[in-house]
Order: sequence, then C-alpha cells, then structure tokens
Amino acid sequence: QVQLVESGGGLVQAGGSLRLSCTASGLTFDDYTMGWFRQAPGKEREGVSRIKWSGVSTYYADSVKGRFTISRDTAKNTLYLQMNSLTPEDTAMYYCAASRFWRSGYSPVTDFKYWGQGTQVTVSS
Repeated sequence: QVQLVESGGGLVQAGGSLRLSCTASGLTFDDYTMGWFRQAPGKEREGVSRIKWSGVSTYYADSVKGRFTISRDTAKNTLYLQMNSLTPEDTAMYYCAASRFWRSGYSPVTDFKYWGQGTQVTVSS
C-alpha cells in the first residue's frame, strides 16, 4: 500500500520560512516524479513544484520561482519543499504527490497517481 505522509506545515508570518517534508512508502521512490501541489479555499489545486526521479530536473510555478526549492533524499524516501519569503498568497493546503510521468512544462493533477493527505500552511500578514 502506497503512503505519502506530509509534515512541516504551520502558521508563519509573512517573510518567514517553512520546510515541508513528504515521506513515501510502498513504492520504489526512485521510479517516480514527485511533486508538491497546493489548494486554497475556493480555488483549484495547482502545481507548485516537481522533481524528476533522477533529481536532475525540476519545475517551479512562476509564483514560487526564486522563493521555493524542491529536493529529494532517496536514502530516506523523502521529498522536501523549502519555502522562503512566504506571503499570505501562499496560504493553502499543500499536498505531496507521485507520478510515473515527467513533463518539462504543465503537468496536470491527473498525471499523479498517489497523493498525501496534505499539510496546512498559513501565512499571516
């Protein structure tokens, strides 16, 4: 049974930082593109960042470029998202997801087969 478990969310002031983690089990971590998505109340789920199974290729949404950094630790089967210079617009539920696909551009949520339960990030102004 595949499980993706996120952690690291919380309440932070604008300009602050958080580091999200996602620990995977039940799958061969190295075979999957791993991604972070977020969903704010009343909005669609959007892709934030993803990293190819090799770890060499990454993608960032324009809204987070230069502020967020995705990484993966194969030995720990763990995905990370370092989030700096947070703004209230970053407030959302953040989800970890796994996909057998890699796309250099837009990658819809339907590409991702496995999902975590999410971790809440709230940025106060």
